[in-house]
Amino acid sequence: MDLLANLAHGFGVAFTLHNLAYAFAGTVLGTLIGVLPGLGPVATIAMLLPSIYALDATPALIMLAGIYYGAQYGGSTTAILINVPGESSSVVTAIDGYQMARKGRAGAALAAAALGSFFAGCIATVAIATFAPPLTRLAFEFGPAEYFSLMVLGLIGAVVLASGSLLKAIAMILLGLLLGQVNTDVISGVARYSFDIPELTDGINFVAIAMGVFGFSEIIANLGKPAEHREVFARRVSGLWPTRQNFSDAWPAVLRGTGLGSVLGVLPGGGALLSSFASYTLEKKMPARDGEVPFGEGNIRAVAGPESANNAGAQTSFIPMLTLGIPPNAVMALMIGAMMIKGIQPGPQVMSSNPDLFWGLIASMWVGNAMLVVLNLPLIGIWIRLLSVPYRFLFPAIVVFCCVGLYSLNNNPFDVYIGAAFALVGYLFYKLGCEPAPLLLGFILGPLMEESLRRALLISRGDWSTFVTRPLSAGLLVAAALMIVVVMLPSIRSRRESVFVEEA
Repeated sequence: MDLLANLAHGFGVAFTLHNLAYAFAGTVLGTLIGVLPGLGPVATIAMLLPSIYALDATPALIMLAGIYYGAQYGGSTTAILINVPGESSSVVTAIDGYQMARKGRAGAALAAAALGSFFAGCIATVAIATFAPPLTRLAFEFGPAEYFSLMVLGLIGAVVLASGSLLKAIAMILLGLLLGQVNTDVISGVARYSFDIPELTDGINFVAIAMGVFGFSEIIANLGKPAEHREVFARRVSGLWPTRQNFSDAWPAVLRGTGLGSVLGVLPGGGALLSSFASYTLEKKMPARDGEVPFGEGNIRAVAGPESANNAGAQTSFIPMLTLGIPPNAVMALMIGAMMIKGIQPGPQVMSSNPDLFWGLIASMWVGNAMLVVLNLPLIGIWIRLLSVPYRFLFPAIVVFCCVGLYSLNNNPFDVYIGAAFALVGYLFYKLGCEPAPLLLGFILGPLMEESLRRALLISRGDWSTFVTRPLSAGLLVAAALMIVVVMLPSIRSRRESVFVEEA
């Protein structure tokens, strides 16, 4: 009954005109960002962080969340119609979705993606509402030692599940941890690594790093690519409602993708990208029906499964962020940054101290998913026409918006300079093939880890054995060690390196 009462309270918050407007704005903007290749939810949320200073915490988080899961919807549109994934999690959707479009089945592919995403989003939101409260109660049993061990597990999980090289992921984590040490020591009051620059005594601005690494660097990387001749097969897409056979083929994949995405979204480093690739791999291993279209030639299961998985993974990634204050991916790190900007300490106390935010955000996900499924199919024609806008007209406006946002943080051009410096750093990461998301996780968790470590040692009077004598802390450290051992096994390592490679 408590769950129903809390959900009723959440819907009361979500259905206010103010919050409905921000949910609508977030989902529409998220869809647009998903449609436009080169812009993703990480870069967009990073760019919008300065704007939330003028908003209350609840509408701000509702809008940012809408951008995240809305981008998962929008990314499938360009992947299916023109073979250009608007979002990284839509890469596998393009393989068969584009082939369906070539064969005149674009409507069925788009409907399978939209309806599968809607179903998965609703089920994932039920999972958040069901499992978040007990996890929050468990989190109150955590002391400093347990929080330190949990963060160690989270960082190791982010390394293990990050795409690309393990060594590069470790380097990104360590660099993020080091950047997090640029501040003033809370115990001694001594500035650390500030190089006598007054602006650095409070630490490097989180928004400047995020906007530089994800926003500006994306623009530079896109400008470095040759202009692509994009072929849209139909400016008008007909037959948007799936046939009975389409439903029959797609619904098992939707169920499997929803379940897989809901589990993988909770894991550190998981979320939409890992969920969509895992779902595609699973569907390829399932036995084919008689007369079914082969994978790679327009199989509807290869669209419905990954699209369901990426939306479920995007939404269940809110569980560790809301209950434990641990970001499982870069977007959730930005969401934690947004909460800190609004003066809310992430962690288990959010549910009790900010029930409007906690339950209003969960309820708004149902509302946002309903908005998305109603909006996306009728607006396909508009999204197609947007793709014809030359990028040279888009990027100057984005750069100006970013610079104004950075300057408005403290009315100080230093933040703009920091953003520009990290734009070059982010572009260097892009050229070296380094995934910058672990850097952001390390930057967010570094100071929290240090605080938990020092508090645990103060309580135990310098006894390091406190981390292994407390059962919950020891269990988390054992899980982290097992994760390292498992990923170093040759067979697991080889499969990990191949799972993120697009299958032709």
